Amino acid sequence: MRISWGENLGMALRAVWSHRFRSTLTVLGIVIGITTVVTVASLLSGLRQGIVTLFEEQGPDNIFVYKTSGDPQDSFPSPKEQRRKPIRPEYAEILRRFCPSVEDASVTLYVPPVFNRRPLTARVPGYETDSLYLTGVTANHFSLTPREVAAGRVFTPEEERRGARVALLGADIAQVLFLGSQAVGRTLIVDGAEFEVVGVFAKAKGGFFGRNRQDQEIIIPFETARLRYPQQDRILITAKARPGLRQAAYEEIEGLLRKIRRTPPGQENDFAISTPDLIVQQFDRITRLVVLVSLAISGLGLLVGGIGVMNIMLVSVTERTREIGVRKAIGARRQDIVAQFLLEAVALTGSGGLAGLAVAVLVTLLIGTLLPALPSQVPVWALGAGFGVSLLVGIFFGVWPAMKAARLDPVEALRYE
Repeated sequence: MRISWGENLGMALRAVWSHRFRSTLTVLGIVIGITTVVTVASLLSGLRQGIVTLFEEQGPDNIFVYKTSGDPQDSFPSPKEQRRKPIRPEYAEILRRFCPSVEDASVTLYVPPVFNRRPLTARVPGYETDSLYLTGVTANHFSLTPREVAAGRVFTPEEERRGARVALLGADIAQVLFLGSQAVGRTLIVDGAEFEVVGVFAKAKGGFFGRNRQDQEIIIPFETARLRYPQQDRILITAKARPGLRQAAYEEIEGLLRKIRRTPPGQENDFAISTPDLIVQQFDRITRLVVLVSLAISGLGLLVGGIGVMNIMLVSVTERTREIGVRKAIGARRQDIVAQFLLEAVALTGSGGLAGLAVAVLVTLLIGTLLPALPSQVPVWALGAGFGVSLLVGIFFGVWPAMKAARLDPVEALRYE
């Protein structure tokens, strides 16, 4: 008597359905494990896409030079990095002249959000905010990292040279200060000085947790920033490599800066140099640790669920001893019995896997709805991997009960009460 895989699968599904409550409790660990993995993968996938888009907007051929590692706008460097000499604005011209692979270089000065123990503020009649980032850039910065201007224009090299008090606003800060009305041509007070708004940027793309600081930036000419904040040394050099020569430009910049800063041979750089893809790789290293933690948590859930499946399958074998004896007596082969109970275990864990995927998708959508700033998308590979793992758990923990059922003696099984 031969039983097809389809018949075995049908019997397995009927057995799972006939003990719905018991089956649900059994696979609860699997549901938790699959939900954890898929949800974390979805959130990290969305975060990574936002980071990649953010740095693509910064220019794929750009190379960034700063005194310390980390974010120049909000960095907490180590004491060793804090002792480094600052990056000088003159380096930009030196890079342009002596690095053949460098097309152009711009200078950015970051003014800390808290200055002289008081927060920077921007004020218009009737409203004031300290949720802003003040940045000074050279006029060529906009050609190295182009951004879409929604209204107005960027400031000119002449305005930058004479330190004109003009400003460009990010989309969010313009909305906050001018409530959606025309901002170009109007004035605002930034840290006690009056500036004329000459342009407003469109909403920036990408970001971290769905938030892009560029939307809260007030950008003024570099010379204006240096005149107003002469003691600030948070200077970033952005160098644009010629097409196809980024690696050569990177090596030229690194070698030249080591000479300028008299870094002894064999010692590490006393400055930070990075590219967009290196920053994304650093983010990937961090997320790998998060993934490992989530895998450990989900692994515990899957282990608990797998042990529960093995236990319930052993109980099922005991409960159905006479059924096994009858099937063997009328001609069922050992592999038919193995297939029946193995498919039942797989059906049990597979249903738990599907439930876990459904919960993960709902949780991801809920997080995206409640926290729009947190990008989340469910990658197809995570769904496939989650369901595949649930099936493998069923196979692994279902083999022993299935083999035990197949080894039962038909005569003894028929006598079992």
